[in-house]
Amino acid sequence: MPAERRLYVGPSLRRLRRDLGLTQADMAADLDVSASYIALLERNHRPLSAEVLLRLAQTYKLDMAALTRQGANDDAARLQAVLKDPMFADIDLPSLETADVTTNFPGITEALLRLYTAYREEQLALADRGVAADAPGVGASEASDPVAESRRFLEARRNSFPTLDDAAERLAQAVAAHDGFTPYFKARHNLRVRRLPPEVMVGSTRRLDHHRREILLSDELDNASQTFQLALQLAYLELGADVDAVVAQASFATDSGERLTRRALASYAAAAILMPYTAFARAVEARRYDVEALGRQFGASFEQVAHRLTTLQKPGQERVPFFFIRVDEAGNISKRLDGAGFPFARHGGGCPLWTVHQAFRTPRQLVTQWLELPDGQRFFSIARTVTAGGGGYGKPKVERAIALGCAAEHAGRLIYTQGQSADAQAATPIGVTCRLCHRTECTARSAPPIGRSILPDDIRRTSAPFGFSDS
Repeated sequence: MPAERRLYVGPSLRRLRRDLGLTQADMAADLDVSASYIALLERNHRPLSAEVLLRLAQTYKLDMAALTRQGANDDAARLQAVLKDPMFADIDLPSLETADVTTNFPGITEALLRLYTAYREEQLALADRGVAADAPGVGASEASDPVAESRRFLEARRNSFPTLDDAAERLAQAVAAHDGFTPYFKARHNLRVRRLPPEVMVGSTRRLDHHRREILLSDELDNASQTFQLALQLAYLELGADVDAVVAQASFATDSGERLTRRALASYAAAAILMPYTAFARAVEARRYDVEALGRQFGASFEQVAHRLTTLQKPGQERVPFFFIRVDEAGNISKRLDGAGFPFARHGGGCPLWTVHQAFRTPRQLVTQWLELPDGQRFFSIARTVTAGGGGYGKPKVERAIALGCAAEHAGRLIYTQGQSADAQAATPIGVTCRLCHRTECTARSAPPIGRSILPDDIRRTSAPFGFSDS
């Protein structure tokens, strides 16, 4: 008779205990074992016996298969993703060794993952302050800018939060089992959904009325926006603890920075309810990242789908890494997410040669563009305007443009490049921002680059707004 396979689930057990808010002693008492045994299990120093596995399932109403298939595999995928950083490029790191580390040393694995995340946050903070130091009129207050603080938190984690994806996916299944949000709210929270005119909502698009047990929505919202607001309310009601756990991974210099991050994570969870990771990740490949087709499939808006595409970096189930930006007609950035290594301007405006700034000339039409940065990096982007507000004749609308893009090496997987070769395409030469761009012949330049001497124009005037030395 073959020997019984030993089952090590340390990381999963530790994650379960923390999710339940239990100490090792609490779990030991529940399972009628010693606290030291729980500690050994969590460190993978002891295999999990069938008897204890059964007790876990019965005590905490768990799916045994879910417990045993998570853990070291998830952590191994996360660690493998971290080890793809260019700083480790000269080190031979076989995947088998990574699996050994996560299986045998789960504590060290978690420490390394936390350390790398802290390192990424610090690098992003230094980049913010480094650029600010060269910009006139900008002081040390940049370090405590709540918007920059929230963006650093999201960028350090590549705007990917697998724990929220998993929790939202389970919640989406529960909503589907009740045939939609309205019956689910009634059955689970005794809440009724009502749609009311703007004069009754008094400036609100969504409001939770605890006294009357109602969720109120403005009837000016389109269907996709109403559905998103219901998903967002559900995220606040049922995924608060999951969001709190993610926020607790970092310390914030400002209360506003933490609140902005919490809002971003709640919106992330809402999108994950509407577009569950497993189904959405399968659909993007089937539809070749066609944003409009995906929107029809999942009942979401163009912007909601574009935003969701930036989050598909769950370790072991990664899809094309995208960056996303939303700007108004004045060039102000209201949302920026980077999962593709695009060097956004952290201060000042972007490059006017990028079609995201020209999309307002052709409202609602999708524009594609190949981009090339001064260092030779090539990207592919799509841009289109989106509208917020309105909902009736004479109602004020806000027109913005969004761009979604990826590195040229991934562009062939997108339907928008069908029949095109990245190498054969003429790319538009753009810069990060004028102050950091050293292209000497750009006629769209609005400011000279930092660190270059401006040439006199008493004898010769260049076609570019600023003539400057090329060295």
